[in-house]
Amino acid sequence: MKRHRHACRSSAALTRAAFALALTLACSLGNAAAAQCERPARLRFSFVPQGELQDDGAALQPLLGDLEKSLGIPVEASTPASYGAVTEGLLAGAVDLARLGPATYVSAHRNDARITPFASLVRMADAFSEGNASAYYSLLIVRQHGSVTSIAGLKGKRLALADPESTSGALIPTHVFSRQIGTPLNKYFSRIGYSGNHEQSVAAVLNKEADAAFVASANLGSLIAAGKVKRADLRVLWKSAPIPFDPFVYRGQLCDDIKKKIRAVFFNKKSANLQATLTNLRAQEFVPVSDKNYSIIRDLP
Repeated sequence: MKRHRHACRSSAALTRAAFALALTLACSLGNAAAAQCERPARLRFSFVPQGELQDDGAALQPLLGDLEKSLGIPVEASTPASYGAVTEGLLAGAVDLARLGPATYVSAHRNDARITPFASLVRMADAFSEGNASAYYSLLIVRQHGSVTSIAGLKGKRLALADPESTSGALIPTHVFSRQIGTPLNKYFSRIGYSGNHEQSVAAVLNKEADAAFVASANLGSLIAAGKVKRADLRVLWKSAPIPFDPFVYRGQLCDDIKKKIRAVFFNKKSANLQATLTNLRAQEFVPVSDKNYSIIRDLP
């Protein structure tokens, strides 16, 4: 009997030890998981270049104030010279929050699936929206009073694209328009150059530095609304199917409470700063998005 009681005491001790060990392991795993998320000392917000007319850093300034207040840390805004530089910043951990083009997002997400889209814009109607302000289009434009009046007339001419990672200014032309004409762009046009952004592509056409350009309808619509370009000076030869608007994304490594606060700022319709930002962006509202919204871009052949 004594041996039995001793065995029971030993068994109980072992059970307590096993429980303590399990608890220690659980705590260690929990602490490790918590340590994996990041709390930056400042939030770095970056944007793909839109052109001089639309400086996202200035347009979003009221919203940046709300972000700083909610997060309790400074927010830095920057616009690099290229779309790719924003992607590189996200992948390297040098950028925490970004506005990307749809194709730029798909490329970035392919390299890091933790990059998460959470918001996009519903724009104000413009000359090309046709009542669908939740999407935009790739437009092939030429000078209204130039010698080219048809797609066939562009064979052997000079073409301006925006940026290699621009959705409407490069990806759609390369994958969709080229199929429609039955030949790659570099075999149809005598010269193809990258302007850097849509505004510069429009200027290249008007200044006769290029015979045609693929540009985003939203950007061209903004230029026309601002009086920088006359609608009568340009002819649209081709228009794509609707394209989902640019996603705002954050790095997946940010801690969940930081992500939650960022989303809350973007969707706080009672904020006067939010309304001022939307006015600056010529937009009606921010709307939630997820990765599936950009499947149409990912599925391009």
